[in-house]
Amino acid sequence: MSEAPGEPFDFRKALKAKKRRKWRREIMLGFGAFSVVLAAGMLALNWPVGNARVADVEQQPQTLFQQASSPQFAICGTVRRTCVVDGDTFWLDGNKIRIADIDTPEISQPRCDYEYELGMRATYRLVDLLNVGPFELRTIGNRDEDQYGRKLRVVIRDGRSLGDQLVSEGLARTWTGRREPWC
Repeated sequence: MSEAPGEPFDFRKALKAKKRRKWRREIMLGFGAFSVVLAAGMLALNWPVGNARVADVEQQPQTLFQQASSPQFAICGTVRRTCVVDGDTFWLDGNKIRIADIDTPEISQPRCDYEYELGMRATYRLVDLLNVGPFELRTIGNRDEDQYGRKLRVVIRDGRSLGDQLVSEGLARTWTGRREPWC
């Protein structure tokens, strides 16, 4: 801001101009951040989530992976697409599935060492069972999802529930509608 020679410097005018520049800069930064968030949201809405179909309540159960190859499951890390979280929860092609007919010990917040150890055994056993080959996902009852947004499904292979197999091996309990303590 230049003043004519001989005119006194107006501090108020200079301060107002500085505030206007700062305000414009903040508006532009906010608009830029909003644009980035909007673009990311639009990208996320169009992101492919896979082709595996989860059986609907009205439909007959669909067999997943009708070809000879099946996805290979591992213990989940930071990227969760097709992996096992714990003994009764896994991700399949980006969909989080809760095995609806069983309850296994917690590994994320166990109440005792026994619960953690048994939970880890159930987790590794579920990895093994899912990696054997093709399986079906069936709905149970009239609930599609639980309170955490996980798809509630029974995992079936050759007409038998993989959850029942975990129960028979002592790594899970049949789900009764509420959690029971493991310690």
